[in-house]
Amino acid sequence: MIFLSTSGALGRAIQLPVPLIIVFRSILGLFFLLLYCKLKGFSLKAAKKDVLPIVASGIFLGLHWLTYFYALKLSNVAIGLLSLFTYPVITAFLEPIILKSKFQKVHILLGFLVLIGIYFLLPSFNFNNSYTLGVCVGILSALLYALRNIILKKQIANYNGSTLMCFQLFIVVVLLSPVYFFYDVATVVTQWQGLLILGLFTTAIGHTLFLRSFKNFSVTTASILSGVEPVFGILIAVIFLKEIPSALTLVGGVLIISSVVIESMRSYKK
Repeated sequence: MIFLSTSGALGRAIQLPVPLIIVFRSILGLFFLLLYCKLKGFSLKAAKKDVLPIVASGIFLGLHWLTYFYALKLSNVAIGLLSLFTYPVITAFLEPIILKSKFQKVHILLGFLVLIGIYFLLPSFNFNNSYTLGVCVGILSALLYALRNIILKKQIANYNGSTLMCFQLFIVVVLLSPVYFFYDVATVVTQWQGLLILGLFTTAIGHTLFLRSFKNFSVTTASILSGVEPVFGILIAVIFLKEIPSALTLVGGVLIISSVVIESMRSYKK
């Protein structure tokens, strides 16, 4: 989670257009993960019936990263991360609709808790305010992330996690390939350190370690532990970027993270 939580500070620190950051993050992440899969002997083949959901999940992952990094640029690390972490509750509402599972009434209460948390994140509901736009784009990113996770739910049982990540990163690279015609790619050289950290540590190592933790923990336990990501992300931003969140942002964060922990604990007990 420490590796994964570096994304917020890096999203703010790397001085490049967001599409360039995401495409080079994906290229570097794909390179390192392909090496890892080769060393481990993981198969990189997908069944025909799984191609469509894997492609869809890759598209949603790319859109999720784009909107998340735009949210970071519009606001700050704390607001970007906390807005994104509305995704577990969004998932709880979408999963019964998409996967036809049973809806649980307690999710209405948790959703209300998240809405109160979002209220504290918003300085004022004014779209001329970049922080308001940051929260809205962050919630859109959470929605896209929830859709990606739901789509992948059935595929996770049939494929190694690193293999699935390779498929998705390849799709993101292809999806964003037109950026080479719209941006000056030469400027990437000036930000190579941040991009290398983002591609290697955040994307390749962070995701691989998180997926490997499933061997020792249940997915639910790992999800509970992931609730510390905004905390680590905000601390990293305080140390390296001197971004100190306001008291209201912290209140909103506590409410949002509380809803995540409550839902995860409920799932674990069930």
